[in-house]
Formats: sequence, structure tokens, C-alpha cells
Amino acid sequence: MRPLLLLLLTFAVASPCGAQTDVVAGMARFDKAYRHVMLPNGLRMAYVELGEPAGRPVLLVHGYTNTALDWVPLVPYLAPHERLIIPDLRGHGRTSKPECCYTRQDFAYDLRLLLDRLHVARTDVIASSMGSIIMQAFDELWPERVDRVVLLGSTGGRPPGPRPVGASDLSDYADQIRALKEPLDPDSPFMIAWWSSPTPVDPAFNRRQRRDAAAVPLPIWLAMLSQTFPDYEEFQRTLHHFTAPALLIWGSKDPIMDEPQRASLRAALPTAQVKIFEGLGHAPFWEQPQAVAQAINDFLRR
Repeated sequence: MRPLLLLLLTFAVASPCGAQTDVVAGMARFDKAYRHVMLPNGLRMAYVELGEPAGRPVLLVHGYTNTALDWVPLVPYLAPHERLIIPDLRGHGRTSKPECCYTRQDFAYDLRLLLDRLHVARTDVIASSMGSIIMQAFDELWPERVDRVVLLGSTGGRPPGPRPVGASDLSDYADQIRALKEPLDPDSPFMIAWWSSPTPVDPAFNRRQRRDAAAVPLPIWLAMLSQTFPDYEEFQRTLHHFTAPALLIWGSKDPIMDEPQRASLRAALPTAQVKIFEGLGHAPFWEQPQAVAQAINDFLRR
């Protein structure tokens, strides 16, 4: 049996009773599975590849200050015969951290070059938060490279007009992010709040996410904050060109993407399927990975 397929199957047969232990073991397996490739633009990109090399490619794109390990809870429940390609984006994890540049188009171009190097002509996509915004740009630029797209915790931008009472978004955290000082403390009140969820997430996984985020240089945190997230008008211009069949997934208690921002994406992609997970937060695939994977598998199989 191929080693990578064996690795994925090891994830898949894990006992639900040992979910926390399985997540810890999954992080260790991800760490051992990392590869690197030098892209033509000079970026040294780290990525994890799991599953069947001859299977249908699925590109998984993590969010702001996360890494490929973002997907550890979800991977065991995805369809077992896919080829999962899971990179660290520029500035994150084990990928190069250049001083410039951090627009969503820069991230999208890196991913296109990675697919070229891996000889992947077309791929399904699962993308979370900032990763979902990057893939909106990717589909605008290279729609011929994308089959189906799952956008988790995404947005079409905040519509103009007064902000609804109780609404929340990244701007609520922006001032706190701009006030951060190096070295970043993974156990600071801000980091603990940033990585919190409405329902429990494995604490070891949460600690590792905070530690990896603290390793992202603060200038990159700030560059992504100012360069990657467009305004409403730019969101809508990009989404006008979005052509891939899409599944939109949110947690109902997402503290970053509130209902007006979700509605703006649904309106821009009226043919997209929508799944709301009641009581979950910005990363529902951490909180209920099996249920989220079922929705994804059903969508990608069609």
C-alpha cells in the first residue's frame, strides 16, 4: 500500500472515543508528511500531500495566520480516495516569509504555481476564511483550473450602510492586531480569544494553532490585514466573475462573518448551495469535523 494512502487510512479508522488523542497524532503525522517545492517566483512552498496520488485532486487552503495543520480535524472524514494537497500559504508555517507581497492575488498566484509543479490541471477546492477570499480571486483569474469550491467562513463583503447592532467582523479584531508587539505570545489573552470557539476544540490542537500563528512575523500579520481583505465593491467585482459550483458553509455563531456579510455572498452566488451549522463558530470543521465533512463529501461527489 502506498505510504501516503496508508497515512490517510490511519486517520480514517480512528475511534471517535479517542478524538482528542487522534487529533494530537494527526498533527504529528502532518509534521512528518511535509514536503517543499521551489516555485518559479522564488517562493519555497511547504505542503502536505495525503490520500491516493491518482485520486481526484482537492486543494485545501487555510485561513489567516494558520497552517496546513488547520485541516487536521477534518481530514479523517473526507472521502478516502482523493488526492489532498494542503499547503502553507506564503508567510505561514514552513513556507517562505518574504517581506512582500500579501494581496489575495499574490496568494492565488502561488497556488497556481504549486498546482503547475504538481501537474494538477484542475482541482476541487476547500478553503476557509482568508483562504476562501484567496480562492475567490483564484477563480476569477483561472476559472479553467477549478472544478467545485467549498467556501467556509467566507464573505461577499459588508454591504454599505449602517452597521447592524451586534454585527461583528474582522475590524473588531483589527485594532487589537495592530496593537500587538513582538515577540507574539501564543498564550496572551488576545491569542486565546482569537482562537476561541463556541463549542470545545481539542486544547492541544488549539495550543498548536496559537503557537504557529505566533511564529508568523508581525509585519506579515499587518500586511495581510491591510492587503488581503478587499472592500465591499472589490469583493462584488470579483464575485461577478466567479463561475465554479460552490458550497457555502458557516457556523451560526461565527463572530467574524455575521449575517449581512453572509447574505452578500449568497446574493453574489445565487446558485451556490448553503449549509449553516447551528451553534458553531468561524471554523465549524474544528468543532464538528465529521458533520462538516459529510456536507463536503456529498457536494464534491455530485
